[in-house]
Amino acid sequence: MNDEQKKPDPSTLEKKAAALALNFFYGQKQALKNINLPIYDRKVTALIGPSGCGKSTFLRCFNRMHDLYPGTRYEGQIRLYPDDVNLLDKAVDPIEVRMRLSMVFQKPNPFPKSIFENVAYGLRIRGEKRRSVLMDKVEEALKNAALWNEVKDRLDELATTLSGGQQQRLCIARSLASEPELLLFDEPTSALDPIATASIEELIHQLREKITILIVTHNMQQAARVSDFTAYMYLGDLIEFGWTDDVFFRPKEKQTEDYITGRFG
Repeated sequence: MNDEQKKPDPSTLEKKAAALALNFFYGQKQALKNINLPIYDRKVTALIGPSGCGKSTFLRCFNRMHDLYPGTRYEGQIRLYPDDVNLLDKAVDPIEVRMRLSMVFQKPNPFPKSIFENVAYGLRIRGEKRRSVLMDKVEEALKNAALWNEVKDRLDELATTLSGGQQQRLCIARSLASEPELLLFDEPTSALDPIATASIEELIHQLREKITILIVTHNMQQAARVSDFTAYMYLGDLIEFGWTDDVFFRPKEKQTEDYITGRFG
């Protein structure tokens, strides 16, 4: 069976979200230009491109993080399925958006609390107080983040006692505990050593069976390893999008080929 036979037509796949004619502005500066991009359910989509191309800006539109800063403006839509709700609609509460879409940042950012309370934080925000439920959810999230066996006997210790790689997996567990519909990764391994990076990449492979993932990475080899789909961006434009092996080995755009092969960017 050849590669083309193995891969279904993307039009037959279920969408989890889609950016539709999305524009974004920092004041008068336009950072995203008419982006149309589907995010497929229980697939990993990687965003690649040179620094300043709009990758992280695009990612942070999904959970409305730009709302936290003055002078920013969205145009267009980001639709979340199956509800078919526009996440950018002013009538949609950004706090509710962030409950449904979790983000893991470039550097591990555990709270100055115990390992247990870090993972339980989102559940408590949602009003869950039952200790038995919290314990079950924390254990499940830590197992899904491949961290349970390393911390199960030290849940009351401060999260800051963990190694960098463990802290990042703890942040992933914290994100998973509230059962998000979409998990956003913003260069999640750039601050980690190769061993910790490999651990996070393996975790992404496991999580793709359960949750939709959108990841920004500066590392093209990482995108090739972990993603099903890849989008190449440049100066706020979406240049090319498709199955990852097509983008890397059979790019349709000369600009994509130049970036992939190191002749540009």
